[in-house]
Amino acid sequence: MPKMPSAEAEIQALQAALAAEHTAVYGYGVAGAMLTGADNAAARGDWESHMTARDTLQAMIAVLGAAPVAASAAYQLPFTVHDARSARRLAAALEDGVTRAYLGLVAVTDQTLRTFGALAMQEPAKRAAAWRGSTVAFPGMPAAALGSGLASPGSVSPGSVSPSPG
Repeated sequence: MPKMPSAEAEIQALQAALAAEHTAVYGYGVAGAMLTGADNAAARGDWESHMTARDTLQAMIAVLGAAPVAASAAYQLPFTVHDARSARRLAAALEDGVTRAYLGLVAVTDQTLRTFGALAMQEPAKRAAAWRGSTVAFPGMPAAALGSGLASPGSVSPGSVSPSPG
């Protein structure tokens, strides 16, 4: 029996959130290697949170009868991570990407998934603010969508981390 369009949209949104979690798990491995002390401990805790969220999403997708998207072997990072400062920027970018992916779940028709998305985006939004040292007006919304140019010069674009080609 073919899936209804709304079910396809729900699975697609869950898969996007899962892909963002896979990216975060990978990215925190890179960021954590450049961090020490409390920042390293925070990165490790965030990495563990993303692994838990990844596992939850995989189970949710499987329950809907779809195969969860697999993690890539490597991801293209938006910039070179060469020190603690760039590692913190990467952590904020990863959290922004995850927040944006969960925002996509808020747009589906299933009320349970909408609620899940709204609640799930709160923690990565808080973590992004902690890594960045400030918050944004609408976490998860790309600055371009707001139409006001709120992104500061040199800011990292949410979701700019993508799988490496090949």
